[in-house]
Amino acid sequence: MMITVTYRIETTGSVEAMAAKIASDQSTGTFVPVPGETEELKARVAARVIAIRHLPDAEYPTWPEVAPGSGPIHRADADIAFPMDAIGTDLSALMTIAIGGVFSIKGMSGIRIVDMKLPEAFATAHPGPQFGLPGSRRLTGVEGRPIIGTIVKPALGLRPHETAELVGELIESGVDFIKDDEKLMSPAYSPLKERVAAIMPKILDHEQKTGKKVMYAFGISHADPDEMMRNHDLVLKAGGNCAVVNINSIGFGGMSFLRKRSGLVLHAHRNGWDILTRDPGAGLDFKVYQQFWRLLGVDQFQINGIRIKYWEPDDSFVESFKAVSTPLFSKADCPLPVAGSGQWGGQAPDTYNRTGRTTDLLYLCGGGIVSHPGGPAAGVRAVQQAWQAAVADIPLDEYAKDHPELAASIAKFGDGKAA
Repeated sequence: MMITVTYRIETTGSVEAMAAKIASDQSTGTFVPVPGETEELKARVAARVIAIRHLPDAEYPTWPEVAPGSGPIHRADADIAFPMDAIGTDLSALMTIAIGGVFSIKGMSGIRIVDMKLPEAFATAHPGPQFGLPGSRRLTGVEGRPIIGTIVKPALGLRPHETAELVGELIESGVDFIKDDEKLMSPAYSPLKERVAAIMPKILDHEQKTGKKVMYAFGISHADPDEMMRNHDLVLKAGGNCAVVNINSIGFGGMSFLRKRSGLVLHAHRNGWDILTRDPGAGLDFKVYQQFWRLLGVDQFQINGIRIKYWEPDDSFVESFKAVSTPLFSKADCPLPVAGSGQWGGQAPDTYNRTGRTTDLLYLCGGGIVSHPGGPAAGVRAVQQAWQAAVADIPLDEYAKDHPELAASIAKFGDGKAA
């Protein structure tokens, strides 16, 4: 069994030589021969280059290590296979050996990890999602359409009773899902314990009256796994069923600790991922990054959306959606994709068409719901109407003629300012 990683190499030297150096340096090689480095050892645990696909030369180097004009900057995708004996199924070992160390190798003006294929052994070594897409649908009671969600706004500054008042209004609006902003965990002005105590009675009272339990995702992230677990237990004991987890902040160990003990749907926010990927000539693709977190057990995965307020282009969102929706080993390891960032009903048709005409997603709108001229309830209806139009292939402007909430939403957010 082999682990195959694809590196996009950029160098003024030989791509083939650089690929061989990566394979050697990241497995058995050192800068001088050492005792014990036998041919038998190399055959058992040494990485090897199995394919190289040349790409057009780069016009400029990604890193200043190579000065512009110093010669052609060659690029190629190199597939390197690592024996399971060298890494095993430990994700920290995989990150250290196959990814982390390559960025310190001399002679490159850029390198990016663009793909990774793992053997079946990883599926049995890690838990994967506990709830995923089917569990999220079951707990929200939503079938046949996107789960419609919103975010408590303003993101910071509201005290628990103020947050609860807004949540009460949102619950009555018909929304399916509400979340704390990822920046809200347990600050002095809004301790998690007090926020849970203020919000959950409204959630449970609404469920008693209507039969619909709105899923609320509380921010439980903490650098101390024990404290994060106490936060988790607070939410679960109060009747909650979801938590926002800042995955890059808590790390692999924190995520593993939480997932193995969790009774909540784990909503992954990937803030910090941009540090790893924003430079197109360095870092790693989301296609690679998301595999780690899916194996560790996230249930819902935020991946931005169409025409967002941040830097990421639409094509990147589409590729991210495809990545999280494609089984690693089985459908059970697919989390629920979450489209967010500056969303309102206006992006529904493009989202639907560019993601394979599926409604299997959580469509998360902040200002696109709560800032609707008719209030949050009208905002929810406007987003639902936009998705009805998208699925029916009816232009939004035409559908809006008989749907006033959508018409008001187009008038308010048609300039794209729904963040």
